[in-house]
This record gives sequence, structure tokens and C-alpha cells, in this order.
Amino acid sequence: MFKRILFVCIGNICRSPTAEFLMRSRIAPGGIEVASAGLGALVGKPMDATAAQVLLEHGVDGSGHVAQQLNSELLRRSDLILAMEKSHVAAIGRSAPQASGKVFLLGKWQSDLDILDPYGQPRHAFDHAYRLIEKGVFDWLPHLGKR
Repeated sequence: MFKRILFVCIGNICRSPTAEFLMRSRIAPGGIEVASAGLGALVGKPMDATAAQVLLEHGVDGSGHVAQQLNSELLRRSDLILAMEKSHVAAIGRSAPQASGKVFLLGKWQSDLDILDPYGQPRHAFDHAYRLIEKGVFDWLPHLGKR
């Protein structure tokens, strides 16, 4: 059973915090610890304003997010690591081969779909990324013992 889930992207200000807060909103409190981090995190920064707005418009408040850098301790403590792109999975595998067996794409159940970074793009890119992240979170729930 998964007790700690970690979402990973690059900056930890758009995709991974969106997935973190969405997953938290879909699972019962106290059952699973959910966090996010970035391969090249903008450490200490809040969620991107557009990403936070899209999330809020879907009923989830991500205002408490603070970006953090992915590190060996986070990888070690996590039971399941869900990355946004194949390149992120590969980067984690290169830097921490011991974690490889627990690293998957968030889009695994959509034929290993990459969820591309909307950062610096127009609003519609954030809306598209949100829909893919929401689908990814929803599709992982049965594999976490949730519905």
C-alpha cells in the first residue's frame, strides 16, 4: 500500500503542485501523505498565478504551496513517485537508480502520456495541462485503493 506519494516536475510551481493538491482533495485525510517537488525547483516560490487560478476555479485551493527541490530524502521516503514527463522519469533514474522501481508517469494509464509544461504560455495551455493532470490523478485512484 502506498503511504507517501510524490509528484515531480521541473519548477514545482505548475504541474506537480496542481497534481499534489488535486490528489489531496480526492483522498481521505490521514490515509496517504502527498507532496511535490521539482528537478530544478524555484525553491520557496508559490504556485504560478495562472496554475493556482485554474486549480481554484475547479474548487481546490493551492495557495499554501511552497516549491521545494527534489532530493534523495524525498525520493527515499516516497512509496510512489509520479512524474509529468518521460524525461523526468529518466532524470530521476539517472540520479537515484535505487528509486527507479517506484517512479512512473502520472499519465501511465493514458498510454504513458507526457503532461507538458504550461509555464510561460497562454491560459489555454494551463487549462489543457489541468485536464490531463486531473485525468491522471483520477486514473491512479483505483491503484491507490481509492475510488
